[in-house]
Amino acid sequence: MGGRHTGQDDERPPLAGLLSGADLRAAVARGDVTTVMVCVPDMMGRLKGKRLAAQGFLDRIADGHNVSEACAYVLATNVGMDPLDGFDLTGWDRGFQDLGMVADLDTLRVLPHMPGVALVHCDAVQPDGTVLEVAPRRMLRTQLDRLAELGFEVRVGLESEFVLCDGQEPVARHNLDYALDHPPALEDFLRNLEDALPGAGVPVEATKTEGAAGQVEITFPYGPALRACDDYTVYKQTVRHQAGRRGLTATFMAAPFTGVGSGLHLHLSLWQDDAPVFAASSGEELPETLRHSIAGLLSALPRLAPLYAPNPNSYKRYATAHSFAPQFLNWGFDNRGCAVRVTGHGDGTHLEIRLPGADANPYLAVAASLAAIVHGLTEKLTPPDPCRGDAYADREAPRVRRDLAEALAYFDGDDLATSALGAEVVRHYAVAAEAETAEHRRQVTDVERERGFDRA
Repeated sequence: MGGRHTGQDDERPPLAGLLSGADLRAAVARGDVTTVMVCVPDMMGRLKGKRLAAQGFLDRIADGHNVSEACAYVLATNVGMDPLDGFDLTGWDRGFQDLGMVADLDTLRVLPHMPGVALVHCDAVQPDGTVLEVAPRRMLRTQLDRLAELGFEVRVGLESEFVLCDGQEPVARHNLDYALDHPPALEDFLRNLEDALPGAGVPVEATKTEGAAGQVEITFPYGPALRACDDYTVYKQTVRHQAGRRGLTATFMAAPFTGVGSGLHLHLSLWQDDAPVFAASSGEELPETLRHSIAGLLSALPRLAPLYAPNPNSYKRYATAHSFAPQFLNWGFDNRGCAVRVTGHGDGTHLEIRLPGADANPYLAVAASLAAIVHGLTEKLTPPDPCRGDAYADREAPRVRRDLAEALAYFDGDDLATSALGAEVVRHYAVAAEAETAEHRRQVTDVERERGFDRA
């Protein structure tokens, strides 16, 4: 008999969020999922990979094989995906060989805004199956393992800013900070984004518009650090997808316009035996672990800057005082001008690390912060006094790095960076920073043309 089947199966809820392997097999059998996107986060934190036929993906994981391969340059390139020389991982001298992609089945999820499509994060491996230490997910796992050896679990909540544009102009022309009424194009975008993210397994804590024209802030709830970063990559993919469907553009530049900064703030705490070790009982009396962590962040992060400020543009976010982007390496209680902010109350006391910009790769920014915390804990460092006033007038604190060239000089070959990350990792990301610096040095900018042409 023809016609639509109206049995009990039609009453099942639509697929949403994270899937088990059994969930995926059932969805593929029903025809609900026909494509699986297999993705490796690249050096910029973007998801790179392939679209596989869903049944072929299931066959590959059943056989225990890599689910796919990709040219190794996806982990040794720039923003424009140009093949570059200088990396040990790959290059013209090695023919730009393949790397393997091993699916992390704990990350399987559907994307409701892309019907019929599931997504899975993969770990990059050498052809012989050995791990790639320079891969962002691996770098974060390494730091999580170091803290686990010290007896700590890490929980992270990310706070993301971006600017939504129509062409290259913001969709809103005015300061809409904390506004609850928005121009139609922005309101439509936010509503659809808020619907899409939970369905993709990315819970949202809050959405708000920010102080700069067209600027949006999305905050995510606390959770395990690797899951937070995986979710963030899906979030960025979803933002760009939702914007593109409306003829809009979302920019995650750290400084998209002169005087405008977009951040990726890291809310971070350590836990032990399912209890928060940063919990502060009263006032400004901080537990020793929290004090060591603050000191480690202030000591080590200046030497790890290319991991959380990877582009020349990253440093323009720090250039304007009273912009809510830090200019000095200081810390304070509930002070948004500081590089490190102690915030929350009681069991909710935690650190907010305000140095990373919106262009930061979350895996690398969190890995750098955890490496700094390990440094503070193992060396039992003591922080300076907190900043109690205007953080931008704190001339006793060291200055945040002024540009990528300065950051690179302190990173490449640094003993602390090498000890924390490994010489292979430091050199890999130093090469990337060198390439970005060289590219920007050779470019003639609009500002130079504007100021350099002869005037009457």
